[in-house]
Amino acid sequence: MLQNINRREFLKTTSMASGAVLMAVCGSWALSNRRQKPNLVFVFADQWRAQDTGYAGNSDVLTPNLDKLEKESVNFKNAVSCCPVCSPFRASLMTGQYPLTHGLLINDLQLSTRAVSFAHALAGAGYDTAYIGKWHLDGSGRSDYIPPERRQGFDYWKVLECTHNYNHSEYYAGSSDKVRAWDGYDAYAQTDDAEKYITSRSGSGKPFALFLSWGPPHNPYRTGPKMWLDYYSSRDIKMRPNVSPQDYGKAKKDITGYYAHCSALDRCVGQLLSAIRGNGIADNTIFVFTADHGDMLYSHRQVRKQKPWEESVRIPFLVKCPDSWQVRPRQSGEMINSPDIMPTMLSLCGVDIPDTAQGTDYSGVIFGGKSNIENSALIMCPSPFGEWHPARGGVAYRGVRTKRYTYVRKLDGPWLLYDNLDDPYQMNNLCGKTEYLDIQQKLEKELEYWLKKTGDDFASGPELLKRCGYRVDKKLTVPFDNPDYHGQVSKPAAI
Repeated sequence: MLQNINRREFLKTTSMASGAVLMAVCGSWALSNRRQKPNLVFVFADQWRAQDTGYAGNSDVLTPNLDKLEKESVNFKNAVSCCPVCSPFRASLMTGQYPLTHGLLINDLQLSTRAVSFAHALAGAGYDTAYIGKWHLDGSGRSDYIPPERRQGFDYWKVLECTHNYNHSEYYAGSSDKVRAWDGYDAYAQTDDAEKYITSRSGSGKPFALFLSWGPPHNPYRTGPKMWLDYYSSRDIKMRPNVSPQDYGKAKKDITGYYAHCSALDRCVGQLLSAIRGNGIADNTIFVFTADHGDMLYSHRQVRKQKPWEESVRIPFLVKCPDSWQVRPRQSGEMINSPDIMPTMLSLCGVDIPDTAQGTDYSGVIFGGKSNIENSALIMCPSPFGEWHPARGGVAYRGVRTKRYTYVRKLDGPWLLYDNLDDPYQMNNLCGKTEYLDIQQKLEKELEYWLKKTGDDFASGPELLKRCGYRVDKKLTVPFDNPDYHGQVSKPAAI
């Protein structure tokens, strides 16, 4: 079986060796800086796929600040979103758990407080915690006030559950239930607020962890700043080879709007990095840029997310370590996944990883080691819903993404197999082909490993929803605008 020993087994069986690895990998950082916990600025966009930055090879989209950041970071070029849709990703980020464990299989459910959250772990280690932007973990209506006890441990709070109105969008601040509105394009205003927070905490003597969650470039695509919409509307753009010519017209309209959002957010990244430098804390601040999932944008004649193809599951993941750590910037091909983010960041911050977390700690990779990592990443859509509900072609699936291959199984058997090195646009399905049966069998065993590890019996979507007691409509969706469906607290679906 293609598997590595997991983190807990590694620590139990090789404690002396792991100590030696830690000293070798972390070097002077472990000796000189462990007492001073680093700040964490964690920035994530909604629906920004890995392929659409300049550093990833897309010359059509202008992302100069991200391109510069990538040169200063460890770039996990194979990072994936385990369950590529908003709430499931965010629940994995906050708990370090896989979807069947945290129970948010679909959007608009309320994340329970059973697990030790990212923010609670940080606060317990002396951190000030802040969250600005989109939340999408409360399941009590997308515009309702979220009380402090349901904020998963975050103190500073300027948040709305969910909106995709990016101009003068609403939010709540602190303990007040008064509705406020961001000034202008909300990502710009949220970034201004994040900059103020960074400045206010820089001289406090306490470490801080700031999470900034932007709504763009999620559709609607044509609502970004006018200067960027005008810029892209006047330019020719190249379509990915897996976009059908039949879709070029509508694809260009949507993609140019998507790029406008991306370039606007790139400006925000530059602003945040300038704030970190300007406040003199670059020597002790971790900066992360990522996204919750990608966007098909007409590749394979598909739109949005939930799907198993690269445009949906692969996400940017850049980790810029404090300057004083002298971590070598580089690309890493290791398979970091959504549940791995929390334990990895906590480890970098010198904070104990909760026992409730299932993800793998990849901090050793960041420092140049490879101690206890996985050979593959689990991807899934346990219960397709909404835009991709079964009546609209939605498919429940489980799969694995390795450094080279993507293998996906649906309920009635193997579905997809791609060689992502020879076929990066996934246009040649190798599933069932005689010459690839050995590879398919190995990948099937790898998938079986993940299903066993996560307690997943691969039940159907309706069965999983029934198991958790969730109430949904005919699209297997929680209607966020119907109070009768609000407040459904997540329950584990794993066996």
